[in-house]
Amino acid sequence: MPDLHALTTELLDAARTDPHGRSARLVVHDGELRQTVIALVADSRLGEHASPPAASLQTLVGRVRVEVGGDVQQEVGAGELWELTHERHAVQALEDSVVLLTTVTGVATGSHG
Repeated sequence: MPDLHALTTELLDAARTDPHGRSARLVVHDGELRQTVIALVADSRLGEHASPPAASLQTLVGRVRVEVGGDVQQEVGAGELWELTHERHAVQALEDSVVLLTTVTGVATGSHG
């Protein structure tokens, strides 16, 4: 079982030395379920990408912004959870941040409630 507190520190340290300002580790992979811890330094971003059939983003440390088509969809701060939509989106770190991305692949697109 991963220690999320220790992993948060480790990944943020790695992101601070990475040329792209990010670091990640897959912590759960069980069939269609995946959970990945992602660290992003302030102002770094995950460029626009497709969303899996079901996904959520929980900010463990810091604050990130989810953007759709260049527009702000949501800002997600430490302790907050956001259900990602099925639209292509980007994520930008507003400050040094660590998020837990939970995805489920291979389910019907209509799974969002």
